[in-house]
Amino acid sequence: MGNKAKGLLALLGLGALAYWKYKNSSPEDQQAVKDKINTAKDNLNKWGNDLKSKANDVASQVQNKVDEAKTKAEDSLS
Repeated sequence: MGNKAKGLLALLGLGALAYWKYKNSSPEDQQAVKDKINTAKDNLNKWGNDLKSKANDVASQVQNKVDEAKTKAEDSLS
């Protein structure tokens, strides 16, 4: 059995253990897990939106620099 198969089996086993533990925990503990997951999801979405915003800003700056260079080139040819 290869390393990938062993790793997949280990991951599957950990997932099954986590699911069993979650199902057998108290409602308060289940809610705490749900809250942690929702917080992590919100943080990931915020990080993704920030990254997208920064990428758009950089793209805009690059476009402005290209437009400036194009204008200078056209002015020098005139």
